[in-house]
This record gives sequence, structure tokens and C-alpha cells, in this order.
Amino acid sequence: MTADDSFGRLDDDDYPAYTMGRAAELLGTTQGFLRAIGEARLITPLRSAGGHRRYSRYQLRIAARARELVDGGTPIEAACRIVVLEDQLEEAQRINAEYRRASETEDPTAAA
Repeated sequence: MTADDSFGRLDDDDYPAYTMGRAAELLGTTQGFLRAIGEARLITPLRSAGGHRRYSRYQLRIAARARELVDGGTPIEAACRIVVLEDQLEEAQRINAEYRRASETEDPTAAA
């Protein structure tokens, strides 16, 4: 592995760079909360060679959204389901926008 490969990981949202302790500290939550959202299958942390949980920045953003909902009084299972549905909606909207752009490119008169 070269130094360039290592630095490239710094920009990778999916690279599991954070230990459970560090992830909990960054989110201002407990390790138990991270275990709970893992058990609810909201996020599945990768495991190090020693079996320790490792979280990516993307997973931390998802966990932070779940924490916002839980802090607002939403039960953890419901919060996890809401986050999944929000993510699915965002993806569907992105795909629809791509289809819309593609159809407008193919038929410029369709937008008129």
C-alpha cells in the first residue's frame, strides 16, 4: 500500500475508520446506542481483524439522524425505520431526477 492509497481513504465516506468508542464520542451518544441501532439493522459496522466494530462516516451520518429522532422522543425501532424510509425516498427522488434529465435530453420538445 502506498501513501497515496492511504490518503485516498480519508475522502472515502464508506471506509470504516472509526472505532465504536470514537464513533460514540463523535455522536455524543453511548456505545449501547450504536449497538442498538446495529441490532435494529439500521447500520452494520464492519469488523476489524480482531472483531471490533468499525464505522464509516456515512454510517455515522445515519446514526446521527437516528439519534436526533430518538432525542425527540421517537422509539429507537421507529427511528430506525424512519431513517431507512427517508434514505429510500431520497434515492427514489435521485433516480427520478436522472430519468427526467435523460428524457429531456432525448426529446428537447418534451419540456415545452
